[in-house]
Amino acid sequence: MAVASTHTAPKSAPAFGIAALVENAKTRFARYRMYRQTVNELAGLSDRELADLGLHRSMIRRVAMQAANDHIAQ
Repeated sequence: MAVASTHTAPKSAPAFGIAALVENAKTRFARYRMYRQTVNELAGLSDRELADLGLHRSMIRRVAMQAANDHIAQ
């Protein structure tokens, strides 16, 4: 006697996991690009220009990270 049975996993489960992974990677890359752009622009300013903005050179990375996080969260 031959018995045929098929067991299939839900089609959306693996695709959803991969799609979420890709979206997460896109978001992280966009955040990194925004961070690098902000760091580069602020680093190009003189100490006087940074002081006019109320920033010190040591604050650039923190400000850039906050800007990138805020921008991507919108």
